[in-house]
Amino acid sequence: MRSRAHVIFYGRVQGVWFRSNTERKAVEEGLTGWVQNLPDGSVEALFEGDKNTIQSVIDWCQHDQPYARVDRIELSWHEFKDEYNGFRVLR
Repeated sequence: MRSRAHVIFYGRVQGVWFRSNTERKAVEEGLTGWVQNLPDGSVEALFEGDKNTIQSVIDWCQHDQPYARVDRIELSWHEFKDEYNGFRVLR
């Protein structure tokens, strides 16, 4: 099932290649969307694609990012909109 997830990652997620690694993983898994730093030190992402694949990438971001430490996330699921032609880093 195709879906969309909006996620905010909290913890040590800026200055540790989090956005770049998230972009690489999302592209590898065929997801579209974006990832960006927020002023409060968190990282926001929007993923579109297969719901199970999105969940897998979110889990990877939480537990397997090489230099980051994710303390918690805010996750909300939304209807798939097919708005993006790839995955990219913003800001």
